[in-house]
Formats: sequence, structure tokens, C-alpha cells
Amino acid sequence: MHRRNFIRQTSSAMAATVFADQLLAQPGPPKKQRLAMVGTGDRGTSMWGIPVVEEFKDIVDFVGLCDINGGRVETAKKLLGISCPTYTDFDKMMNEVKPDRLIVTTVDATHNEFIIKGMEHGADVITEKPFTTDEHKCQSILDAQKRTGKNIAVTFNYRYSPHRQKIYELLRSGVIGNITSVDFHWYLDIYHGADYFRRWHRLRKNSGSLLVHKASHHFDLLNWWIDSEPEEVFAYGSLDFYGKNNSFRHTECRSCPYKDKCQFYFDITKNQRYVDLYVNNQKYDGYLRDGCVWREDIDIFDKMAVQIKYANNVQVSYSLTAYNPYEGYRITFNGTKGKLDAWIKERQPWEEDHFDEIQVTTNFGKRKVIRIDNREAGHGGGDVRLRKHIFNPGNEVDTWRQAAGSRDGAMSCLIGIAARNSIDTGKQVRIEDLISLKPQTKRPVGNIIG
Repeated sequence: MHRRNFIRQTSSAMAATVFADQLLAQPGPPKKQRLAMVGTGDRGTSMWGIPVVEEFKDIVDFVGLCDINGGRVETAKKLLGISCPTYTDFDKMMNEVKPDRLIVTTVDATHNEFIIKGMEHGADVITEKPFTTDEHKCQSILDAQKRTGKNIAVTFNYRYSPHRQKIYELLRSGVIGNITSVDFHWYLDIYHGADYFRRWHRLRKNSGSLLVHKASHHFDLLNWWIDSEPEEVFAYGSLDFYGKNNSFRHTECRSCPYKDKCQFYFDITKNQRYVDLYVNNQKYDGYLRDGCVWREDIDIFDKMAVQIKYANNVQVSYSLTAYNPYEGYRITFNGTKGKLDAWIKERQPWEEDHFDEIQVTTNFGKRKVIRIDNREAGHGGGDVRLRKHIFNPGNEVDTWRQAAGSRDGAMSCLIGIAARNSIDTGKQVRIEDLISLKPQTKRPVGNIIG
């Protein structure tokens, strides 16, 4: 072949090959995240199941669901409207479906087991609060994260509601100067509060007490707002209302002989979702979703008071009661230039109000009241914003440092753990005596675990 023709034909063939390679390399639809969930009760299905399927169907695929209750996991699959396999054996699920990310929404005391196993199976983890229920489990999670190098996201939805975000913004602006102390009082009502004493939460071995299960939300807000980490904790607590503090009791509400005179009677049959998830599947594990609030085995507190000293010298007085006629909280930030007050009304008897207020009062100045619309569903709009941040991280700028990692999860639950230990011993508890993390004066940026 003539040299010129050879070069021409060879060049054409090479160009065709390059063009074909370029066509093959053209980006197609983005690869979907392979998602699995362990724990398919009400929280898992309502917060991380159905909404994720509806909101992120283009970028997420559920590839596996797992629960110790075989009936409930099948019910969850139907509720989500998906076709993935279901399991009662967690390791089998992880080995077979190999998810990119694992959602942990099990009983609090088992979070550590599934977070650690999930990372060891190669998955990043999305876990519900609380991070875990005692200091030993907390340390084991942090050690496993260092060992595996996987990511943990802790789902603190309260950070994402507009009202709480506005508080963070105002505090960072310096309008009240440096924060010196905080008064924070949370009121659970006789509906929501009582519900914790019907369920598995009533036992410390499951929930770590409300100081861990519920208050870790509140302690995380404090850590985030104050922008520091806790050093020392002292607390009081007791069970004054529920449990043994009544003259009659039964096992559950459905068969209770006292239902006509008990003001806390709960007719679970009026909630079809609970019937589908729990009543119809009770035969598998015996779990009572409508347990009696007066059972004598209840061993968590319903009245708690906690003192917290932060590494930046901010002092916090916190309280939680679980038997109030209304639900909400009061918080006051005292600063060197003024103070910020907020009174959040979450339920009863304020249904007619469509806003929450923040009051800023400066020293030698004026009072300013800011109103934030509170009609968004899902914890004041926090749920949907959190899910966007979790599943669309590239499109969500973290302006207010709302994303929470393992260190945030640890520092929030450790306050509750320290408070519980303090109540048990009558002594002050130092956070650095519980695990290897040393509290920082300024809250570290990112998912720092060391």
C-alpha cells in the first residue's frame, strides 16, 4: 500500500475508534444510591421510607429492608411501594444486596450494633438519633469508624427548621454579644409525653432514658447554637407521674379493664397505620405498641434537671418534664450585649397560632420581635430540608453548619449519658472521662472523630 494511503486509512480507523470510545464515555443517567434500611417501624417508614421513595426516586433505590419482625418488614415494603427483598437476618441482607448507604432506625440500644456492622460491610451510615445509649457503645462506634473509614450522618432534623436556624443566625451575628449562659426548659405534654411510656422507650435498657432518647435532640441544639462542646454535667431526675405512681394498671390498652376510667386510655385501633405495623404483627415478637403507662417495670425518668458547663465557659440550665398540659419549650440566651428569648408552641392549645416568636433585647436598647411561620409539617419543615441535605449533598450548601456527623452524635448523647450517670451516682460527670474525645472550646468543623 502506498504510504500516503496507509496513513490516511490508518488515521481514519483511529479516529473512528476514538469517536466510538467517546460515545461510550458519554455520561448517562447518574448512578442511583443503593439504599438499605434496618428497623422498619413507624419512624423508619414515615421519615426515611415513604418520603425518600417519593422525593428522591431519581437518585435512590431501596435494595433491602430488614427488621427482627418478619411481618412488620413485609408491611413496610408494601407501605413504601417497592419491590426489594426483605430480611430478618441483617448480615445476610448486607452480604446479598451490598448497599452504598444504610439507614439505622432500630431500637436505640441496638444502634451501635448496626452502625458498626454496616460500616464493616462497606456502607456509609445514616442513623437516627440518639447516636447510642451508653459511653462504651459510643466509643465502639468511633473506633469502628476510624478502622473502616466510612461516613456517619446523624439525622438531627431540629437543626433544619427555619425557627431554629434563625436563632443560630442571630447568635452568630453577635447581636447579643458573647453567650454567657442559657436557660432551656422543654415540656412534653400528656399525649406525646405519655406515648414514650407506652412503648419500648419506657425501659432504660432500650432507650437509655429520655435524657438520651429525647433530650439528645435538645442537647445537640445547644451544642450547635452555643458552638462549643460540653465538659461537665450534673443532674437530678425521678419518676414522679407514670409507672408505679397510680393505683391501677394493666399490660396494654386494648384489653384493659380500666379503660373507662383511665384518662390515658389509647385506642390504637383508630390508627390504621399502627394497626398495620404493630397490632397485626404483634404475634411475631409480642411487642405492645399500646402498652400501659402505669406498668411497674418502667424505669426511666419523667422529671429531669441538668446543669451543663461548656468548654467555652457557657453555663446551661436544662429541664425536661413529660406530663404537661401543653407541649413546647422556652429558651433564653444571656449575652454580654443583651439576650435572646424564644417560646416554641408545638401542640395544645395553640392550634390557632401560625407563627413562633424570637425576641431580641439589647442592653440599653430596644426590644425586637421576629415571627417565623410554623405551619410547615415535619418538625417545622426540618424533615424535608434534612432529607435534601442527606440525599442531595452536592446541591445543598451547608451555610449554617447543619449537617451532623459522628462527633456531633457523640457529644449530644454523651450529655444525656453523663446526666443519667450523675443521677445514679449523685456526682458530677466529666465528658472526657467517658470516652476518648476531648471537648473543644469551638465545635470542630466536619465529621471529625479524633
